[in-house]
Amino acid sequence: MKKIAVFPGSFDPITIGHVDVVNRALPLFDEIIIAIGVNTQKTCLYTLEKRLDFLHKVFADNPKIGITHFEGLTINFCIEQNANYIVRGIRSAADFEYEKTIAHLNNEMQPGVETILILTKANLSMISSTIVREIIKGKGDVSKFVPKEIVGLL
Repeated sequence: MKKIAVFPGSFDPITIGHVDVVNRALPLFDEIIIAIGVNTQKTCLYTLEKRLDFLHKVFADNPKIGITHFEGLTINFCIEQNANYIVRGIRSAADFEYEKTIAHLNNEMQPGVETILILTKANLSMISSTIVREIIKGKGDVSKFVPKEIVGLL
């Protein structure tokens, strides 16, 4: 049985922290599906199409990575994709508490899907899409926080 993981998120925009989590998770799985969760309640800085384009540019050379989007619950998307793992990055104790709760709920709904939490590297723990968006809106330099493939596209 193939080990397929879903790495869900809004990726608005993708950061070097996201890339690090994916790169560190790759040896654990046969395939990682990076999936943008479409949340109609959330206002994004970048369109879905633009975020998908960013992901394709960043991971273009990796055949183990699939890129797509979904609506609804992540756990339902995992079932549709025959994925038996969810990968999440953890930057802080608050992230851990939130992700632990979601992982427990997902496990109740679908016991065959395990959540794998990957601690971000200490030097990346302060980077979030929310902060990067604020820097972009303030016309600051985000080149240290986003993948080089998309720096000129923001």
